[in-house]
Amino acid sequence: MASLYLLIPIAIIFVCIAVALFMWAVKSDQFDDLDRQGHSILFDDNDDLDDKTVKPAEKKDKAK
Repeated sequence: MASLYLLIPIAIIFVCIAVALFMWAVKSDQFDDLDRQGHSILFDDNDDLDDKTVKPAEKKDKAK
């Protein structure tokens, strides 16, 4: 019984922290658009990187 006097306030503190974090996430627009961020990874343009990278076969041709 004595342990409940310690565990119940700790549980209430954890719930208050969780609610505060959730409210912060909602206010800072963390849940604004979930689909856009996922699609931006899939359709990322890497044209800049393709120009800078040199394939091993091209390195041999340039060395000759």
